[in-house]
Amino acid sequence: MKKVKVKEKKKKTHVPFRLNIIFFVVFVLFSILVLRLGVVQIVYGDDYRREIERTEDVTVNNPVPRGKIFDRQGKAIIDNKPLDAITYTRYQGTKTEEMLKVAENLAKLIDKDTKKVTERDKKDFWILKNQERAEEKITEAEKKKYAEKELSDKDLYKLQLKRITEKELNELKGEELEVLAIFREFNSGYALTPQIVKNQGVTQKEFAVVSENLQYLPGVDITTDWERYSQFGVTLQSVLGKVSSSEEGLPSEQLEYYLARDYSRNDRVGKSYVEYAYEEVLHGQKAKVKNVTDKAGNILESIPITEGNRGKDLVLTIDMDLQIAVEKILEEELKEKKARSNTQLLDRAFVVMMNPKTGEILSLAGKQFERDKKTGQIKFNDFALGNFTTSYTMGSAVKGATVLTGYQTGAISPGTVQYDTKLRIKDTPDKGSYTNMGNINDLEALRRSSNVYMFKTVISMGNGNYVPGQSLRINPKAYDTMRYYYSQFGLGVRTGIDLPNEMVGFKGSERGPGKLLDLSIGQYDTYTPIQLAQYVSTIANGGYRMQPHIVKEIREPVEDNAQLGPLIKQIPPTVLNRLDMKPEWIERVQQGFIQVMNAQGGTARYKFLGADYKPAGKTGTAQAFYDGPMMKNFDEPQETMNLTLVGYAPYDNPEVSFSVVVPWAYQGRTNGHTMNQDIGRKIMDAYFELKKARVGQKNNQTAVQKVEGTQNPETDAQNQSDNGQTETTETETNTNQ
Repeated sequence: MKKVKVKEKKKKTHVPFRLNIIFFVVFVLFSILVLRLGVVQIVYGDDYRREIERTEDVTVNNPVPRGKIFDRQGKAIIDNKPLDAITYTRYQGTKTEEMLKVAENLAKLIDKDTKKVTERDKKDFWILKNQERAEEKITEAEKKKYAEKELSDKDLYKLQLKRITEKELNELKGEELEVLAIFREFNSGYALTPQIVKNQGVTQKEFAVVSENLQYLPGVDITTDWERYSQFGVTLQSVLGKVSSSEEGLPSEQLEYYLARDYSRNDRVGKSYVEYAYEEVLHGQKAKVKNVTDKAGNILESIPITEGNRGKDLVLTIDMDLQIAVEKILEEELKEKKARSNTQLLDRAFVVMMNPKTGEILSLAGKQFERDKKTGQIKFNDFALGNFTTSYTMGSAVKGATVLTGYQTGAISPGTVQYDTKLRIKDTPDKGSYTNMGNINDLEALRRSSNVYMFKTVISMGNGNYVPGQSLRINPKAYDTMRYYYSQFGLGVRTGIDLPNEMVGFKGSERGPGKLLDLSIGQYDTYTPIQLAQYVSTIANGGYRMQPHIVKEIREPVEDNAQLGPLIKQIPPTVLNRLDMKPEWIERVQQGFIQVMNAQGGTARYKFLGADYKPAGKTGTAQAFYDGPMMKNFDEPQETMNLTLVGYAPYDNPEVSFSVVVPWAYQGRTNGHTMNQDIGRKIMDAYFELKKARVGQKNNQTAVQKVEGTQNPETDAQNQSDNGQTETTETETNTNQ
């Protein structure tokens, strides 16, 4: 059978319409992309190339004014004075010739002091201005050595500097020196960091003319700068401290420390005491700006990152009204006592006043007497820092610690009677008080300031046996016992004041029996005036050694100069230790201190007669050897007397304690003066008179408010302020045993 071939119909390929649409859309989009790339490359290619060639984003910190410092009553002590300033910012890649041209233009517009220009500055500038002449100072032989790499560029430059003659330097004068002075400031700055060119004595005309010509002075700008100044002149100046200038910048010895904390090299920082101790609080938060630069160092864009904030404010524990009154008293007393005989060595006096319950320092005063050798004019220098940086033998003021140590060790007990007559020790001058007191107890020993009572107490403490006319032997361990218990009061140890450079004092190295007797009456080891104040405060408050501090609060800054900002931190009272002694023993010594100023025969009774604020305290006189600045005028040590006084009031509820120290008060052991007691009475009168005046002022304000119907509870609470009086409860006190 024959097969029949069937012819198959050939299928035609068919693309759907929708797929064609998709292909068309893709073609259009691709065409647009090609067109866009062409525009980017051809039209904007150069612009984007410059964008790509940016080298870095540089963040610059702009300084802000420091925080202010107020006293406890809210009075501004240290403030910032605004100054018109002209600055220069050196861009990365700025050439020396460009800087020089700007300096020349600026010199035509302002007057610039040339006092800071050094000889080296002149030589560098001369080479810059006279490059061909400088080149001639290099010999052919030296050029050959340079080509053979035996000499470097640095070596050749040193040779040029060395060979510039005085005549050539004298070519720089007049306006050229001003240009140099300005160029010197330009060159001392850091890239992209504004450098002060002039901020002292900028006239309104200079400020205006520079402002009008900024377009011709690339890098130059006008701004408002500041400088630190005190509202109270030299009062407390040495303790408030100093701030570096913009030229000084960061101290070299602490450069790495500050740089690690995001400071700039030309930042102003606290150099000493309060300004230094509270630098991180006062410095503030600097404004940060990100500068976007190209390879040439030109700034393409400045982007603010954070706004700057002025430093936080400090409120001190110091009462400036009281401080001024105390300093005036010191000056008057120094002037009056210096007019007496045998006071050639007297040149200083110190006062510390503090709240014994909180450790807040109400007044920290020190004055140093100076007479101009040519004119004879008297000058008083602030020496408040001497209260914690200098030490002296304090004499009988420390006898309260000796009596309490005697109780604690069992050498004596309250009411113990001892016979006061001069001690006669073999091969030793007689030791004792000026008069024999006979049988006396511990209270009378404090009231009349018996040396013999203290001697016999430490002899017993050291297991000694006194026999008239024979040698005295005492266990040397009694030194360690005495110094240990003294340290519980703050004597011979750091008080913990919130300021740097506090000294401890000096401990005598000899450990013989006679020196131990001297130690018991404050005539061997040396102590600082603030240690003495901490010691008497510890007795006044019932046995708590409070840490003294000069900063009371940290506050947020505000624009209104008449107000304090919101409270950030309040410095709480801190107990360093509690005396390991029975309360009745401390009360016994308190009673002795009351008798010193109030009972018949008390060594300070006469000076405090009529005082209605119920004072208590202890006088002190120490035989000492002068070791002050006039020592070079003498061939041998000069024997002199130190005068001291410690006290507090009211004795039944102490709100203020004090120490007075007058080193080298007079020569000779008798016929001296009582400057310590004169100062003590006057400063306590000043304190309570000031308190009374403020209470009266407050009552008057309250009466006016009631009449006008504007009584304000917040104002009333503020008006209860301190006068140095702060109530402290045990739960509010930090304890660091």
